[in-house]
Amino acid sequence: MSGTDPSSPSGVVTIGESMVLLQPMSTGPLAYAPLFTRSIAGAEANVAIGLSRLGRKVRWIGRVGNDPFGDIILSTLAGEGVDISMAERDPQYPTAVYFKEFKRYGDPNVYYYRKGSAASRLSPEHVKPEWFEGARHLHVTGITPALGQHTADAVKESMVQARQMGLTVSFDPNLRRKLWDDELARQTLLSLIPYCDLFLPGLEEAEFLLGERTEEEYGTEFRAMGPKAVVIKLGERGAVGFVAERVLRADPYPISRVVDTVGAGDAFAAGLLSGLLDADWEDAETFESALKTANTLGALATQFNGDWEGLPKSDELARILSGRDITR
Repeated sequence: MSGTDPSSPSGVVTIGESMVLLQPMSTGPLAYAPLFTRSIAGAEANVAIGLSRLGRKVRWIGRVGNDPFGDIILSTLAGEGVDISMAERDPQYPTAVYFKEFKRYGDPNVYYYRKGSAASRLSPEHVKPEWFEGARHLHVTGITPALGQHTADAVKESMVQARQMGLTVSFDPNLRRKLWDDELARQTLLSLIPYCDLFLPGLEEAEFLLGERTEEEYGTEFRAMGPKAVVIKLGERGAVGFVAERVLRADPYPISRVVDTVGAGDAFAAGLLSGLLDADWEDAETFESALKTANTLGALATQFNGDWEGLPKSDELARILSGRDITR
C-alpha cells in the first residue's frame, strides 16, 4: 500500500466530492457503448491519491451515500493510503456518478449526475476542528462551492478554520461551468481567494475571473487579494509562479501525444504541493523545483484514461525527473 498509516496525523487535508466514474471500453457515442470500466474521480480525491503516492500523509474529507458506490469510493481511497476516518456516510442522499465519452478526437465529453448528492448537502455546520488536527495544509477547489445551497459557505468556513489552526491553504478554482451560472461562479470564486495562501488558476480561469490581462498582471492582481503565492497553469507552455515579488517560470514536461486531459490540473496541484509542504516558498530554487514537479505530473496525467490511475509513486517520479524515464 502506498502512503502512510491512515490512523496517523495527516500532513494535508482535502475536502470535496468524489464520484464513481464509468468509462466505456470502446470509443464512440456513449449511447452505443455496451461495456464500461468502473473507477472513482473527483478533483480533491485525485489530489489526495497523487500526494499519497508521493509519500505524503493526506486525509480526504467528503460525504458519500450509504450505498455501494460510497463503498467503492472509500475502499479505493483507503487502498491508496488516504486517511478516510473523517468521511461521512449520508443515509438519505446518494453518491454521485459521472460518465466519460471518448470519440477519438479532442478531450472526452463528461456527463455528471451529482445533483442532490450526499456531497451537495455539505454545510458550514459539518465543518469541525478535528478535520484539521495534525495537518499543516488544506487544499480545496472551486468545484465544491458549486454543488449545493450551502457548500460555498462550508468551503469558506473550512478555509477560515484551517488558517486559524495554523494551516496554510491552497485553492484551485477548477472552474466547472456546467455546474453553475457564470456570474455566480465568478463572484463566489473571487470571494474565496482572500482566504488562501496559494492560488492555482489556469490561464483561462484567470481570464474568466479578471478579464483579459497579461500573465504578470494576473499574478499582481491575484496576490493583491491576499495569497502569499500565485501559480498560473499555462498548459503546453508550462507554468508561471508569483511569490516574494519574483516571477518564476517552468518549462512544460515534453510529451508527444495527449490521451485525456481530465485530472491533469489535479496532478499538477499534487506535484506542486509535494514540493512546497516542507519548504520555504520564498526560496526561488525550491519554488522552481516544485513547479517542475507539478508540470511533470500534469503532463503524465494526460497519458492515460482515468483521472489518477497512472500517477507515479515517489521512486518512479525520481527516475522521470532525473531523465531516466521519458514519456513519448
